Amino acid sequence: MSNTTITAPKGFLAAGLHCGVKKSGNPDLALVHCPTGARAAAVFTTNAIQSAAVVICKQHITRHPIYAAVINSGNANTCTGAKGLAAAKVMCAKVGKELAVDADSVLLASTGIIGQPLPITKITAGIERAATLLSDSAAAGLNFAQAIMTTDTRPKQACRSVEIDGKTVTLAGTAKGAGMIGPNMATTICVLTTDANITKPMLGKALKAAIGNSLNRLTVDGHQSTNDTAMILASGLAANKPIKTQTEVGFRRFSKALTELCVDLAKQMALDAEGATRMFTVQIKGAVSKAEAFKAARAVADYDLVKCAVHGADPNWGRIICAVGSCGVKLNPNRLCCKIGDTWVFRNGKPVAFDAQKVSAVIAQKEHTITVELNVGKHSDFCFGCDLGRDYVTINADYHT
Repeated sequence: MSNTTITAPKGFLAAGLHCGVKKSGNPDLALVHCPTGARAAAVFTTNAIQSAAVVICKQHITRHPIYAAVINSGNANTCTGAKGLAAAKVMCAKVGKELAVDADSVLLASTGIIGQPLPITKITAGIERAATLLSDSAAAGLNFAQAIMTTDTRPKQACRSVEIDGKTVTLAGTAKGAGMIGPNMATTICVLTTDANITKPMLGKALKAAIGNSLNRLTVDGHQSTNDTAMILASGLAANKPIKTQTEVGFRRFSKALTELCVDLAKQMALDAEGATRMFTVQIKGAVSKAEAFKAARAVADYDLVKCAVHGADPNWGRIICAVGSCGVKLNPNRLCCKIGDTWVFRNGKPVAFDAQKVSAVIAQKEHTITVELNVGKHSDFCFGCDLGRDYVTINADYHT
């Protein structure tokens, strides 16, 4: 497949450009359009402080059909009061005017610096230009992906296809995020498109499950953004039999493909996290509940000393055990086990002799897995994490506030 951007599914046009929000001159405005109208679903940050874009998008997502989504980067439009809400509404109204659709059939998101007024005049001029650049080309899809970036060093894109009722259904997506990422909506900004013919309720269920098992398992620094938004638009143009229930084979295939796509995006985000050089998966087994398994997995993935050890390719299993033991989950110290990659480093509460050089080489890979067995139950869960490098401090110290 030559096009792996959000314009790969049938029925989507996109554009991305610089409109003047970012002083750097980098792209900062993205627009996606579904001329035939799309069913849409979204999930949002649970942070008590929310962007004006999140507030308005929550209202519009209930509508059907949805014709477009507009995203600006470089300014979060958060903690901006009534003027911020007004600006968010103006963004949607301008898109509506340019595309000849209702303003409340437009979704939106913002990302960037908190607390500064949105330069709405620059953005509306940018929307006007973006509307003339809309295209279903791969280049247009890439422009969109680049325009939603903030401290990301590269765009994150993924695409999947699956056969449903003899029809090829395509799913694609892009996500941005390199810092302020912690589970419980870890996506920052994620835009997904598909040409699947699926009802709005089933689209919502598939999205929630996919995010829950992918982007919502990612932690970079344990901090949740005020702007997190993940949205999916479905044009229905694949012409498969409508997916109406969770029990259908079509729903299971679609949901599986969507989750795989989102896992791909999550891993790309982990590997492009601020200052990161590698990522890891923490797999917890034998917990008394799934909630406790996730709690332990996140404790390890968030533990700064573990993240520093990963950065140095240091097989310091003591830090992993310390993280699990301090997070409050039920465990049996005498049966606690840990392995890095395929090598046991701690079993039944005791150290195990292992080749430190070999394990260090495993940690030095782009991706590896840490497994901890609590041995007090039958439940398991996981979390994605990344190393903590020197550049994380530099990036966040220099980030304009």
